[in-house]
Amino acid sequence: MNIVQPPNSVRGYLSELRRALKGAPRGLIADALADCEEHLNMEIAGNPDMDEAAVMATVIETYGSPQEIAEEYRDMEATITTPFPKQPDAEMSNGGGFFGVVSDPRTYGALLYMLLSLVTGVFYFTWTVVGISVTAGTSILIIGIPLALVFLMSFRMLSHVEGRIVEGLLGVRMPRRLPAVNADERIWPQIKDALGDSRTWTSMMYLLLMLPLGVLYFTLGVVGLAMSLGVTGIAIYSLASNQSHIVISGVPWLEHLFHTAPGLVLLAGIGVVVFFLVLHMARFIGWTHGKIAEGLLVRL
Repeated sequence: MNIVQPPNSVRGYLSELRRALKGAPRGLIADALADCEEHLNMEIAGNPDMDEAAVMATVIETYGSPQEIAEEYRDMEATITTPFPKQPDAEMSNGGGFFGVVSDPRTYGALLYMLLSLVTGVFYFTWTVVGISVTAGTSILIIGIPLALVFLMSFRMLSHVEGRIVEGLLGVRMPRRLPAVNADERIWPQIKDALGDSRTWTSMMYLLLMLPLGVLYFTLGVVGLAMSLGVTGIAIYSLASNQSHIVISGVPWLEHLFHTAPGLVLLAGIGVVVFFLVLHMARFIGWTHGKIAEGLLVRL
């Protein structure tokens, strides 16, 4: 019988915890790893006379094994209530039918995210470009070192804020805490750590990518809603007023059709169908963007 040896290092403990949490949302795994790493490092720092293996043996007895901690995090996550249904991937596959999208809260969160993404995208892009330009321009000066640290930390902060927006509107579990930073560390080592952290670069890529994505999302959302609601509204108004002002140049038979009651009913139906298509598009964009955010903003 194989006897599983308890981890005797922080790295080994975190590796086992990551394996124990396999299949959980990436944001939950990131939070669990950050919490445990901070706690284990504090225990090691608080026992300078003991080696790492001895401290880890004591910590496992009092804090728990990686498997126990993983189970606790899963249980805590299950008790948190959200307006979004669980297992979004499964919901994307069945979706409750064509008209079931109207009852999915993710649809409206995604639609709101699409409308807000232009503002956030412009801000993220501008801040990132300014930060890169200022950091590069002052790199040869003494003041460039603290400025570089400020901008690198700001990229992390903005990615965390964006993660909270993504979770709040798209229902994708994102990290709920910032990564721990050693306040006792000097500025230059902090900059080296930030430059060596892949999440710094993926976060910058995400912030730059948000401008074209924001323009696309906003355009699709506004045009889709305006078209569907406009077509439906003008058809209903024409039916109610018994007078149609719809003009379709070059297609006289279609213009004549939309001057009749059956044609206006058909036009209203088309507007309704387009509206539901827009809702499906919004939900798909929300699901897709959630995957992009997970891939670029969550580091495991």
